[in-house]
Amino acid sequence: MAQGHVRPGRPGDAGEIARIQVATWRIAYRRLFPRHVLADLDETEFAATWRDSIMAPPTERHRVLVAVEQSSTSSYVVGFIASGPAEDPDAGPDVAEITELLVEPRWGRRGHGSRLLAAAADHWRDDAYTSALAWVFDQAPAMPKFLGSAGWAPDGARRSLDVEDMLVPQSRYATLL
Repeated sequence: MAQGHVRPGRPGDAGEIARIQVATWRIAYRRLFPRHVLADLDETEFAATWRDSIMAPPTERHRVLVAVEQSSTSSYVVGFIASGPAEDPDAGPDVAEITELLVEPRWGRRGHGSRLLAAAADHWRDDAYTSALAWVFDQAPAMPKFLGSAGWAPDGARRSLDVEDMLVPQSRYATLL
């Protein structure tokens, strides 16, 4: 029987986090971004960035947590969440922001995303945040659906991410803690 848990990311997790990020982006965003953008994602560069984020976060309120699928014989990092203080100009110092939340698709629908979100929210409360936000791609329905099921809702803020001269619309979701 397999079970899951969440723990803080470790430097040795950086390669798996990068692998999950690249694999998931290539699946989840294949209709959002130009094919060459996804093909050019570099796991090695991502791994170095994640290692730095884990070893030397910009503040003590920045965190990387990983979801682990564990059986009696092995365990696998299957997802992660990265968060810290919100960077939006209209967000105060008491607002947390999810910068990335991904569960590798083959490990989806096992509760890993919910465990990651709940563990992050526990840390946010400990860090005296009163609310949290996340930017989601409008044309990738999985994240809005997931956050909505967890009580998050669009707050009306919108932006577009410029990817190779193609604007990809995003909506901001928010929740009170």
